[in-house]
Amino acid sequence: MTQTGPEKKQFTVSETQRDVRLDFYLADIAKLCTRSQIKTRTADIAVNGKKAKLSRKIKAGDVIALVYKQPPPLELVPEKMELRILYEDDSVIVINKPQGLVVHPGAGNPSGTLVNGLLAHCTRIQDSFKNHELRPGIVHRLDKDTSGVIITAKHPDALEFLSRQFRLRTTRKRYIALVNGKLPQKTGIIVTAYYRDRKNRKKFACAEIDAGRPFRGKIAETHYKVISEWDSGSLVALTPHTGRTHQLRVHMRSINCPVIGDPIYGKQSGKEKHTLMLHAWKLKIRLPGEKKQKVFTAPIPQRFKKVVDKFSRSL
Repeated sequence: MTQTGPEKKQFTVSETQRDVRLDFYLADIAKLCTRSQIKTRTADIAVNGKKAKLSRKIKAGDVIALVYKQPPPLELVPEKMELRILYEDDSVIVINKPQGLVVHPGAGNPSGTLVNGLLAHCTRIQDSFKNHELRPGIVHRLDKDTSGVIITAKHPDALEFLSRQFRLRTTRKRYIALVNGKLPQKTGIIVTAYYRDRKNRKKFACAEIDAGRPFRGKIAETHYKVISEWDSGSLVALTPHTGRTHQLRVHMRSINCPVIGDPIYGKQSGKEKHTLMLHAWKLKIRLPGEKKQKVFTAPIPQRFKKVVDKFSRSL
């Protein structure tokens, strides 16, 4: 891998990007690199022609100029790892992704991802997707800390066949989550406007839609069903009917029932800390060459059972 030379970059802060720190802007809005890499990858940072500190708050109309060192290009390298394969044929591989595994390489995660493991398991994938850069065969994604069912393709025809079903929303994904508190009713539908948070570009937000009035962002829809509930928490099944980033986590927070262990949209309470209690439980999809949809199920993780036992003992 070769390191490319430094280059000059310039950004003008818009009205929706103001009132954040300079380092946050460069990392989370301009997406140059992570905040921990800014000092090593940038030099001569100036705002409106004057040298600026990374802690400076920027305003709308500010012009940011800097010299930036491009990171070395990422390379896909097969890495042997234990894959929890739920199903495999000549066109697809269905995996039960463990919590903590990133789906594909990117900034901060150059290796050790599901893609690296898939390349070692099936060399055909890399040969078939020579022009797909860092996401060969990836049909959809799960957050790093979300476990469960994910389907991948072995060749471009299978990728398009599966991806089209996601675009047309003919697939059905069902998640289970442990959330704080009790939901307003046993079953329900959450429909909101959905948009990126103005103050933190890594987060998303939602708002009620008023009939007849324009709204910001896109529509997001989630169906829920309570499986069990206790005094301090609930086990719910969640079915997203749109595929917005962090949708389930944001929607649960919007009804004051954040997912337990959510480091972004929830709150840790008490001495015992939990990881994210969100699991892609079932996926219903039609496979290449078949007429009927199949349902793939990932067993409920042990981390869920521990929290459920704790809730049950508290009754």
